[in-house]
Amino acid sequence: MTKQVAGFFGWIALCFCAAAIGGFASVHAGSFYAQLIRPDWAPPGWLFAPVWTVLYVLMGVSAWLVWSKRGWRAAGFALSLFCTQLGMNALWTWLFFYFHLGAVSFFEIMLLWWLILATAGQFWRIRPLAGALLIPYLLWVTYAAKLNLTMWQLNERLLF
Repeated sequence: MTKQVAGFFGWIALCFCAAAIGGFASVHAGSFYAQLIRPDWAPPGWLFAPVWTVLYVLMGVSAWLVWSKRGWRAAGFALSLFCTQLGMNALWTWLFFYFHLGAVSFFEIMLLWWLILATAGQFWRIRPLAGALLIPYLLWVTYAAKLNLTMWQLNERLLF
């Protein structure tokens, strides 16, 4: 297997490792999510898995494009931002679905949003397609942040 192919699968695997870490926190998320008062515009619970699957693939491809063009040494700052936002992505699920921390998860997702924006900007400078592939992720996290805020406000007893 060539270095590029191994790198491709490595970046995809890293993204899905973050998904798995978040997934451990959301084992019982379905029942908790069903208990919450949700706005009319909230997605059904079944929609999260397919959306996140697509987003994690796009994220992995994006990181691979940057890595394959410049390598870790030349793109270390951009790739470090990527890894940081990926860790924050996994952390959010724990804060919201496991610990039920509405306020903390909202502030964390706002930090995540800025990290995604910074990563997309850095990726865009290296390879515009890599930055563009993060736009759907940024849009989804924008929506998720608004949903987090609204659900925290509607469920102060369950999300403190």
